[in-house]
Amino acid sequence: MKKLYILDFDGTLGDTRQLIVNTMQQTLQALSLPSRTDDECAAMIGLPLKQTFTHLIPMDDEMGERCQQTYNELFLRNNKAGCVPLFPHVVSTIRQLHARGAVMTIASSRGRDSLQAFVDDLGLGPYISYIVSAWDVKNAKPAPDMVLDILSHTGIPASEAIVVGDTSYDILMAKAASVTACGVTYGNGRREELVEAGADWVIDDFADLCS
Repeated sequence: MKKLYILDFDGTLGDTRQLIVNTMQQTLQALSLPSRTDDECAAMIGLPLKQTFTHLIPMDDEMGERCQQTYNELFLRNNKAGCVPLFPHVVSTIRQLHARGAVMTIASSRGRDSLQAFVDDLGLGPYISYIVSAWDVKNAKPAPDMVLDILSHTGIPASEAIVVGDTSYDILMAKAASVTACGVTYGNGRREELVEAGADWVIDDFADLCS
């Protein structure tokens, strides 16, 4: 068992895929941009919000800003209470690791306001000691900044830390910070992508972190 767990949120803890994809597609429609499939939109999850659109469709910086603003407005409307469930065994596993003395943290490309709201609403608050959002670092995933921030804050060495995430961006972030990387297959990334990115460990169930 590691001393420090650095957990992604979207696609790792919370099942936000449909909420995010629907809001992305509504954003494209509202701005008269070309439509994209569910899978094409989901493949962008894990990037900072503006980049999800600039990577999805060729556009200038100004349009990227408009996409980000429109998405945020639509997300507030779409994010109704109870629409985002946690994946199976998330709470019980985090509780168990916390009870064993592990430090539980989150590193997410989500903005701090919605991330904190999800943590509180989904009952994770008592176990998560530190959160780093896209707003808190200069360079978001796959850069190592989030992990380095958490290592600095906790004082725990990289050798005692593990990043757990569902996309290649999470794995690449961990590798860039010289931290063990664990990929989960039930989120938005495929096993092959996680392995190719350099995952040290790939699991099909969040509870496997306790094994």
